[in-house]
Amino acid sequence: MIFNILYQVFKVLNLVIFVWAIMSWIPTLRESSFYKALDSLIDPILAPIRKVIPPIGGTFDISPMILLIGLQILLSLLR
Repeated sequence: MIFNILYQVFKVLNLVIFVWAIMSWIPTLRESSFYKALDSLIDPILAPIRKVIPPIGGTFDISPMILLIGLQILLSLLR
């Protein structure tokens, strides 16, 4: 039961991170209130990853990709 709930939460988080990452590529969407709300949720999750792996060249941030891979591993363990 608890594993099913965690599985669903991680699936939703996976989708939210993906949407946030796509929106971050479009400058006009980054100014929207929806993006800012997602950013306030996602940024604290990405901060520890960014401390270990800073953006490449100061501009290319791979922390969302690392988080998505980690979530996929967790999802596969919860199945």
